[in-house]
Amino acid sequence: MAALFSRDDVFAVCDALPATRNETPFGPETSVYKVVGKVFAITNLDGEPVTVTLKADPPHAEALVRDYPWITPGYHMNKRHWVTVTIGPDADPQLVTDLIVNSYERVVEGLPRAKRPT
Repeated sequence: MAALFSRDDVFAVCDALPATRNETPFGPETSVYKVVGKVFAITNLDGEPVTVTLKADPPHAEALVRDYPWITPGYHMNKRHWVTVTIGPDADPQLVTDLIVNSYERVVEGLPRAKRPT
């Protein structure tokens, strides 16, 4: 049986990326990870199930939602550009990690070159 991914694992992946900040602009129940002021991950801080909302390329987001029942269009976000991943027994830890890193990289690519972390 595969190891379960947890809320702490989401935080560990986000914290390991360069120039990230964890903020709570929507209140104490929601963690918002940003890179140079731009959001790349949103996670609920309490309750179950654990979810993380991430930026994704529209065709990739569409395929993820189609192929994985634990991935849905982004909750309260632009459904073409964001997905919400439910962390549970079906979630593939490596895919979740890759999606977090991909979300971060998509946001960094959109930053002016001078502001991109090295």
